[in-house]
Amino acid sequence: MEKLIRSAIAASMIGFGGTALASVPALPIRGTIDAVQGRTLSVTETSGTKITVTLAPHAAIAEVIPSSLAAVKAGSYVGTAAVQQMGGTYRAMELQIFPEKMRGIGLGTRQWNLAPHSTMTNGTVGSMANAVGTVGTVSGSGDLTLTVNDGSGTKTVLVPQGVPVVTYAPGSLTNLQPGAHIIFFPSGAVANGSVTTSRIGVGKDGLTPPM
Repeated sequence: MEKLIRSAIAASMIGFGGTALASVPALPIRGTIDAVQGRTLSVTETSGTKITVTLAPHAAIAEVIPSSLAAVKAGSYVGTAAVQQMGGTYRAMELQIFPEKMRGIGLGTRQWNLAPHSTMTNGTVGSMANAVGTVGTVSGSGDLTLTVNDGSGTKTVLVPQGVPVVTYAPGSLTNLQPGAHIIFFPSGAVANGSVTTSRIGVGKDGLTPPM
């Protein structure tokens, strides 16, 4: 089971590049599946561009599933697409809570393409605080401030109320259905409207992967 989880999740979604997955292209492509024929997907990118995506042999598939801030605690291994603010704090646009077996995947902070000037940070939560003060577990609502050690130092991440929170589970070809929202790393550039991928994530039950 451990080997399955690492194959399905680490190779596809959680790492998002970085030193742990150095062969992964720096930036992903996002879109919605229009049609499926075998291992070939007709996809509309978020920009509206139509492309054909072919899954490489043994391509890793991961389900992106809902989670909540209640699952975050000191010591959790997390990832966040964020934008750095004046003063150095990172304002999260989403938060990923990685399964424990994926601890260390994609450690670091790097450029991302969710929004202009966005970054992706993977690291370990050191402390959590809300308007009341430092907390050990999350309860109720409101903004949350995390300190995250990304291997090069500590980043301060503000997680606003309502930010989407997700985690991961092993997926399969049956999850890739018309209407499903996906995010994947292309194996090379898109050529003549076609691209191949060996790692893809798909939102569970209509979820749009927020990263």
